Amino acid sequence: MAENSVKPRASLHTLGCRLNQAETSILGNLLTQKGFEIVPFGDSTDLFVLNTCSVTENAEKDCRYAVRKALRRSPDAFVAVTGCYAQTGSEQLRQVPGIDMVLGNQFKMDLATYLPTGVRLRKLRRPEVLHTRTIDRHDFTLPGTAYSDSTRALLKVQDGCDFMCSFCIIPFARGHERSRVLTDIVHEAESLAAQGHKEVVLTGVNIGRYDCEGSNLLDVIRRLDSISGVERIRLSSIEPTTLSEDILEYMATSQKLCRYLHVPLQSGDDRILAAMNRKYTIRQYEKLIEKALALVPDLGLGTDLMVGFPGEGEEEFENTRRFVNAMPFSYFHVFSYSPRPGTAAVRMKHAAPASMVGRRSRTLAELSRNKSMAYCERHIGRTVTVLFEKGQRDGLRSGLTDTFMKVAVASDENLTGTLREVTIIGITDGLAYGLLAPSPSLAPARQVVVL
Repeated sequence: MAENSVKPRASLHTLGCRLNQAETSILGNLLTQKGFEIVPFGDSTDLFVLNTCSVTENAEKDCRYAVRKALRRSPDAFVAVTGCYAQTGSEQLRQVPGIDMVLGNQFKMDLATYLPTGVRLRKLRRPEVLHTRTIDRHDFTLPGTAYSDSTRALLKVQDGCDFMCSFCIIPFARGHERSRVLTDIVHEAESLAAQGHKEVVLTGVNIGRYDCEGSNLLDVIRRLDSISGVERIRLSSIEPTTLSEDILEYMATSQKLCRYLHVPLQSGDDRILAAMNRKYTIRQYEKLIEKALALVPDLGLGTDLMVGFPGEGEEEFENTRRFVNAMPFSYFHVFSYSPRPGTAAVRMKHAAPASMVGRRSRTLAELSRNKSMAYCERHIGRTVTVLFEKGQRDGLRSGLTDTFMKVAVASDENLTGTLREVTIIGITDGLAYGLLAPSPSLAPARQVVVL
């Protein structure tokens, strides 16, 4: 046990997506219930929990680095590794020095019950591995509520994927699609609202495929819309083939569902999309976005782009660059193709050299920055509602609009967790700056904005 600590300490660290982050939050809550004090990653600890990702080929490297970092500070810490790489790379993890327990995704949420009992956790001579090749297909409940100090709370509603994109390892890491029982989602959302979270972000592997006991994703949204204290509902990444017109119509009129969509594109070339086993064409994607913007004109729109997929030559890349340049994105995430054993794409030929992938990635990243700047510039002179995040930096406090635009103001007020009106007056580096409207309970204050 760490020195001068009344309770055993636990440190948790997440690699990967928002879904992983949501699950780590719940694990933290469960460990708190078991008597642990949660401390930041890198602090002295008795238990280190690493929730891993398997999307990229750096999964093992990232895992080894995180374990080494934790053990440098706490050489006697009990190390438990879970998540997607624990599912797909359990044999490799057996060989990583310092790991005491490996839990595949089937066992992740039962971590607290598998920990050795007793006064003190002790390191094991060889790691205990809890792993099954298959993962339960049934709809599910979760054993706790997210543990988070963020103003926005991640709310898991779905897991698994049946789409089998040729580049993706996730169906093997998380199994078939399954959905969380609606009453369990509502229970956690009510608990999060009671903790002071004003925004919930719906997360999953393929949230548009939510289907549980006759309820779909729109039913989930409608039910959350009725919860007192939940002021915003945000969708995380949603596949273009699963985004229904009903959801877009609801977004157009709802006071709570954020006017924001992150719709993965991956490539702007039809031949590459077919090789990726994506279930849409460029024209179908374009028509979906046109429909979304017709219903929600102020929509914030993001996407994912993959660079260097096998067979992507200069013509295919140029098709992607030209298409995303013409589309009304406010940003996009750029990823390099990473061959994953077990996926169909790993057998494909003509992968682009690393130098070419790097050049293309930089081109798209620069285009994304320009898109972000242009989106912010369109809001100069407009008043927007901002949910402010924790803390401040360089004298500025920042938060997000419902369209996912980041806004900063200069203010002496503690704005954490508050929804406030801000008039946008300037832009720099994709960040909007504005004047904070006086709080109804406060006299007007002089504003100083740094540009």
